[in-house]
Amino acid sequence: MDYVAMLTKENAYMLNSIWVLCAAVFVFFMQAGFACMESGFSRSRNACNIWLKNLCDFCIGALVYYVVGFGIMYGDDYHGLIGINGFIDPLAQKLQVWEGLNLSKEIFLLYQTMFCATTATIISGSVAERFKFNSYLVVSAVMTGLIYPVVGHWIWGGGWLSELGFSDFAGSTAVHFVGACAAFMGAYMVGPRIGKYRDGKPRAIPGHNIPMGILGALILWFGWYGFNPGSELALDETTFYTTVTTTLTAAAGGIAGLVTSWIRFKKPDPTLAANGALAALVGICTGVAEVSPFGSIAIGLICGTLICFTLEFVDHKLHIDDPVGAISLHGGSGAVGTLLAALFSMEKGLFYGHGTDFLVSQLIGVLSVTAFCAVTTFILYKALALTVGIRVSEEEELAGLDVQEHGMNAYNG
Repeated sequence: MDYVAMLTKENAYMLNSIWVLCAAVFVFFMQAGFACMESGFSRSRNACNIWLKNLCDFCIGALVYYVVGFGIMYGDDYHGLIGINGFIDPLAQKLQVWEGLNLSKEIFLLYQTMFCATTATIISGSVAERFKFNSYLVVSAVMTGLIYPVVGHWIWGGGWLSELGFSDFAGSTAVHFVGACAAFMGAYMVGPRIGKYRDGKPRAIPGHNIPMGILGALILWFGWYGFNPGSELALDETTFYTTVTTTLTAAAGGIAGLVTSWIRFKKPDPTLAANGALAALVGICTGVAEVSPFGSIAIGLICGTLICFTLEFVDHKLHIDDPVGAISLHGGSGAVGTLLAALFSMEKGLFYGHGTDFLVSQLIGVLSVTAFCAVTTFILYKALALTVGIRVSEEEELAGLDVQEHGMNAYNG
C-alpha cells in the first residue's frame, strides 16, 4: 500500500495532465454541440453561417488568447484588475501561475483556451441570421482577447473578486454569464430579425431541424463532464464527486423543463426539456464541488423551471430576438446558479448556517461583471456599427446568409 501511495504521488503530475487533456477535448467537442443547437433552432438558409462562426470562434480564440488573453487573465496581478505579463509567448515566461501547478503548463493553457472559446461561442446563436460575418469575427477576437480574460483575472487569476471571497468553480459567471451579457448587448443592438415582431407581439420563427438542436444539447451535456470535473485541474476525489452532482443537476433540470412546458402549454416541449437540462448545467458550475447531491438536484429543478419563464420574458417583455435562447440559458441560469451556490454550499452556504457573507460577495460579483460587460460590449458593438456595420441588408437577410455571405447552401437539392 505504501508503494502504491508513493507511486501515485510521484506520478500525480502525469495523471493530472492526462486527465485535464481529456477534459479539454471534452470541452472542445462542445463547439460541435453549440453549432448543432444553434443551427437546428435557426432557419436552414443560415446553417453554414452558424457552423462557420463556431469554427472561427475557436480558431480566432486560440490564437488571440495565446498572444494576449492568457497574459491578461493569468499574468502577474496588477492591483487586482489585470495581468501585466505573459503576452506573446506565455509558455516561455516565468509567471506566478506556473508555480505550484501540479500539471503540465501546456495542458493548463490548452484547458483555459477551451473555456475562452466557449465564452465567445455563446454570442453566435443570439445574433444569428442577421449579423455581419466580418463584424462577428471582430467581436470574437475582442471577447477572447480582452473582455473574458479581464473577468477571468478577477475571478480565477488572483483579482479583486477572488480576494473579496467570490467563488466560481467552473464558470457560471466567468464563462456563461459573461458570454450571455455580450449576447444580450449584441442581440439588442443588431435588432430583431425581419418579421419577428408584429404590432409589438412576438412571432414564432421555428428552427429548421429540432432533432439536430436536441443532439446539440446532448453533445453539450457530454462536454460538461470535461467542463465541471476538469475544473478541478487534478484527478482526485473532488473530480469524481463533481461527475455525480453534474449528472443529477442536469437530469433534474431536464425533468423540470419538460414538466413546466407540459403544464403551461399542455404538451411536453422537447426544446424546453433540452434547455432545462442545459440551464441546470450552467447553474451548477459555480457550486458543483460544494453542494450535496440533493442540493444539486434542487439547483437543477430551480434552473430548469426558471428557463421556461426567462425565455418568455426576454422575447415577450424585452423584445430581444434570441433565436436559440442563449441569453436566458447562459445569462439567467448563470447569475441564478452563482447565487444559489451561496445558499446550498455545504462549506459556506446560508442554508448550512454560514451567514450571508458568501451570498453578498457572490451578488457583488454578478453585478460588477454585468456592469463591466455591458459597458465594454456596448462600446464594441457601437464602434462596429459606426464603421463596418453589424447588420446585413434586408435583401441579404431574406435570402439567407449562407448564399449571400458564403456563396453556398447547407442543403443542396
